[in-house]
Amino acid sequence: MATAVGSAPTRSRAEETSKVDPVVARIQANPKYQELRRKRSGFGWMLTALMLVVYYGYISLIAFNKPFLATPLGQGVTTLGIPLGMGVILFTIVITGIYVRRANSEFDALTAEILKDAAK
Repeated sequence: MATAVGSAPTRSRAEETSKVDPVVARIQANPKYQELRRKRSGFGWMLTALMLVVYYGYISLIAFNKPFLATPLGQGVTTLGIPLGMGVILFTIVITGIYVRRANSEFDALTAEILKDAAK
């Protein structure tokens, strides 16, 4: 295999996978690892979709219904857009907390089980 001076030789995917560490191979073959990946990925995508709906919903209100957001609250200068915007920020903090809580409990427990199985 000819390579240019200073560049690393390229390896095929088959060569890469044939040199996988046996511990990594055991972890990847573990059904609990597949369960962890499925749960974590699904949960992450669900939270991502929720965040996109909230964020783009707020941006859509700004773009298409400014009078609604300009509705004053009480006798002051604060409009409805301010608490809704703060709600978007708070929503982001809340779903981050939800993810961290689930990651620290369920996902970390599954990870510990997987590592314990891999060490055998």
